[in-house]
Amino acid sequence: MTSSKVRGIAAALSAAAAAVLLAAGPAHAQPGALAPVPSLDVQRYLGTWYQLAAVPQPFNLDCARDTRATYGAIDPSNVSVANRCTTWAGGTNGILGNARVNDPVTNAQLHVSFPDVPFQGAADGPTNYVVTYIADDYSWALVGDPARVSGFVLSRTPAVDDAGWKQIRQVVESRGYNSCLLLTSPTTGGREGIQPLCTV
Repeated sequence: MTSSKVRGIAAALSAAAAAVLLAAGPAHAQPGALAPVPSLDVQRYLGTWYQLAAVPQPFNLDCARDTRATYGAIDPSNVSVANRCTTWAGGTNGILGNARVNDPVTNAQLHVSFPDVPFQGAADGPTNYVVTYIADDYSWALVGDPARVSGFVLSRTPAVDDAGWKQIRQVVESRGYNSCLLLTSPTTGGREGIQPLCTV
């Protein structure tokens, strides 16, 4: 599949999500900045997470399925980031970065940087990754940026049951997101389609 076709599909998906949002009813006042969880155990957070749903982002246009992030300890303030996905052409796309803790009180607000990406290479910077929900057993999490321009549902497994999806939607909405703006992410062994989270 050509790059232009991929971008066309992504644009269509974004437009579909926007249409669902407009049809959902009148706009509501934007809540305050996305709040972090009171305390994040960084050691328990390390490892691989599968993306189950997300607000579409330009850097994910080439990702067709199996988007995942693997976090590793560097030191008390820094975590390595390895993002990977399967592309529309069936290959693998990946990028390496760093996450620096900006909030040592909660450990749940970080600055994520990618050295090879223009304007995102500085290890220090404003918070752009907030862990706003983490399950008690660390089985899934909701992360985003303070303004909710981004939002990602991450899970330790590539699939959850219907009750799990219901809880995910409730948590997403409780954190001030419109669930129609997050699209499900195809995963091997999990959901195959792409659809607004509000319809799951």
